[in-house]
Amino acid sequence: MDSQVAAPNQVLEVFRKDYRPPPFCVDQVDLSFTLSPDFTLVEARLEIRRAGEEVDCFLDGDDLKLLELRLDGHLLREEDYHLDAKGLTLRNVPDAFVLESKVSIRPQENTQLSGLYRSSELWCTQCEAQGFRRITFYPDRPDVLARWRVRITAMEKDCPILLSNGNLLESGKEADGQHFAVWEDPHPKPCYLFALVAGKLTRIQDSFVTTSGREVELAIWSEPGNEAQLSWAMRCLQSAMRWDEDRYGREYDLSVYNIVAVGDFNAGAMENKGLNVFNTAYVLADPDTATDD
Repeated sequence: MDSQVAAPNQVLEVFRKDYRPPPFCVDQVDLSFTLSPDFTLVEARLEIRRAGEEVDCFLDGDDLKLLELRLDGHLLREEDYHLDAKGLTLRNVPDAFVLESKVSIRPQENTQLSGLYRSSELWCTQCEAQGFRRITFYPDRPDVLARWRVRITAMEKDCPILLSNGNLLESGKEADGQHFAVWEDPHPKPCYLFALVAGKLTRIQDSFVTTSGREVELAIWSEPGNEAQLSWAMRCLQSAMRWDEDRYGREYDLSVYNIVAVGDFNAGAMENKGLNVFNTAYVLADPDTATDD
């Protein structure tokens, strides 16, 4: 299959009065990222099922270079789908199927800072509200909930920390100086809550014991040199988790909770599941020079 590009798309307003339930649902998402300074390869495996009467399945996609597309293991021909500036349309799909895609993106050229972008040698995502379509083809809407497993691979010397949502399943070294990490969130979530942060980061660590007695590992990450200003964020996190339990009876459902403070983050904060991303302006604090006021 020749490489094809879904051109950059101008996001249009979406009105509540026009809402319709999703015609297709995604039950499981398996993503594989290979990060490099020149481009990022994103391989996706989606378990999709029909939820409406539509014959064709549409997936949002924005500025993606399509390298390969398979449905239930079979390589698709160009007449089997349609690719345009809005995304990918799969023609006459079965009621349930597995879609595998390979796309190439260029985070270092992503000046929108939406989707996956690279700044100051850090890879970071911002998927709210419609940024995930700039990572891979997907029904990019908040009412499509799926379970997620994510594998990240990069050169260890340039990108020693590899973070995503959920619990860390495994990590290790590969050939030619690369290493990997696999993260899993077993609880269904929409794609706008997906997150990835990778690069040179340092952290402080602590823990939180839930009402049922589970111990949750906590970590606050930031660029090297900011360690002395992270303790306030850790205390806030612990207080917030306790407040959720005391006020609402809501116990955190993962075994790890990560927060990353990024100087070049394009918003104040993003509450991604299990991997919050903040602008450093709202996290870094030194008790010798700052107060809560």
